[in-house]
Amino acid sequence: MGGVSHAIDRVEVTFDEPNLVANAGLLMVATLVSRLGLEALINGTVRLVGRVGGARPGRKVLTLVHTIVAGGSHIDHADMLRAGATQRVLPFRVMAPSTLGTFLRAFTFGHIRQLDTVIGEAIRRAWRLGVGPGDERLVIDVDSTICAVAGKQKHGAGYGYTHVLGYHPILATRAETGEVLHARMRKGQANTQRGAKRFVEELVARVRRAGAAGEIVCRFDSGFWSQKTIATLGRLDVRYTMAVRTNTKGIAAAIATIDERDWADIDYTTDGVAQVAECVYQERRLVVRRTRLTATKQAALWPDWRHHAFLTDLTDDDTATIDAFHRRHAVVELAIRDLKEGAGLEHVPSGQFFANAAWLACAVLAHNLIRWTASIGDVTTNGELTVARTMRTRLIAMPGRLVNRSGTRVLRLPTRWPWADTFHTALTRLRAIP
Repeated sequence: MGGVSHAIDRVEVTFDEPNLVANAGLLMVATLVSRLGLEALINGTVRLVGRVGGARPGRKVLTLVHTIVAGGSHIDHADMLRAGATQRVLPFRVMAPSTLGTFLRAFTFGHIRQLDTVIGEAIRRAWRLGVGPGDERLVIDVDSTICAVAGKQKHGAGYGYTHVLGYHPILATRAETGEVLHARMRKGQANTQRGAKRFVEELVARVRRAGAAGEIVCRFDSGFWSQKTIATLGRLDVRYTMAVRTNTKGIAAAIATIDERDWADIDYTTDGVAQVAECVYQERRLVVRRTRLTATKQAALWPDWRHHAFLTDLTDDDTATIDAFHRRHAVVELAIRDLKEGAGLEHVPSGQFFANAAWLACAVLAHNLIRWTASIGDVTTNGELTVARTMRTRLIAMPGRLVNRSGTRVLRLPTRWPWADTFHTALTRLRAIP
């Protein structure tokens, strides 16, 4: 053991290799960015005319996006794109963190809307490459999350229902892939329902423009339960499942009308029993699941049934099937986790609200680019969800050395890299995009 430690101590360290690329897998994402024409799209859409730091927004947004793709969670992390030869595998000029901070602070509400337009158009262009739902059913999960902050100087941060200081963005994700289809930064004290109606209207318009021609189904938790939102979904011809609060008088009374003989057992929990049934609430289908623990000690603490219910206008499936479908709303948490853990929303960098809203938009674009790269590059198999951390570990955060071989630039990557074939396949497919 002492000999090994002694050998390690003999290793000298110098930072003097100009041809190294720390996150060589950014080449894949950068290739897709180039094919989607994102820099020109951003320059033509985000108009920060007259704003300090507002010139050439395309390269600044893409610097932030690629920083987040590589796992950056602070503006200062953009400096890793300026190290070694990383700049030479990216199709845009990398900007300094100080410039990026000034750029983000130049945003107003109107400029955030312009950046939202960029995301919508990027989705349309990506789906046109074959990763969209087409005529098939599109299932969208709508949820909100808390982005905690440490300091009290963050503009717009507040204490919400979780009693955590932070922001309260609302997100809509595609259940099949985890793509974020729409996002809106909100102040920390925001009610969950605040802005939900307008958010749904914008969401549906966006996915229709992007090419979603089939049935759309939105799944909500009980925080979004609202007659206005249900009416909006009906007007837009969107199906839904929407959880409700079972402690309200009307819902509790409706559940009480269910006959004991109508409850059917389902395979749901290993330490208890679960049953489903349905009834009608205000002329709408109300599906109810009740659960109870069966272990002797736990049953003594919680002897009664606990009820969970949701409203829906879906009619084709039986009670157990539609209940299982609604429970899969939980996959939205996987996308939120990917946005937060080791990524853009792990830290909200600015003291200004609209700067943080712009940061959220960059995090969404980075999140989607990882998924589109995986889908188009045939990285994931058997319909499994893309996990950003896995993509970074296997295909993005690997070292490389950029050399000139007979006039051709060659990115030399590690021998015996376990996912070398996957990388080659993905890059070839991405480069085949016209």
